[in-house]
Amino acid sequence: MDTSYPREDYLPAPAHKREPSRSIPVSPPPRDHLIWSIFNTIYMNFCCLGFVALAFSVKARDRKVAGDVEAARRFSSKAKCYNALATAGSVVLPLLLAALVITGVIHLSKLAQESVGFFTYQFSPSDNEDK
Repeated sequence: MDTSYPREDYLPAPAHKREPSRSIPVSPPPRDHLIWSIFNTIYMNFCCLGFVALAFSVKARDRKVAGDVEAARRFSSKAKCYNALATAGSVVLPLLLAALVITGVIHLSKLAQESVGFFTYQFSPSDNEDK
């Protein structure tokens, strides 16, 4: 009589019960910010900061895969900083430039309206008043 499952008398003896081990809180792996870096490289490459951020993101991912978590954190932090600078530079500087152009146009239009009186002033009396 052959069965496909092991019989009770052939089962290995159960090992002693283990106490639940105290788990050390494991921090999550560092983020590499690769998608943000690719976006900054393709669309908003202000002063090549997006490309630098992409390089650090790839280094962070490589270090994370290799198991060097501390180096991955350093590269991830640098990638995050360069991404923030690239995004801020690509958003803030055009807005600042637009604000300067708008205020310049407003100032020039006011100046032109004030100087209309200067250009319509007659320096010499008309000939009709002398006669």
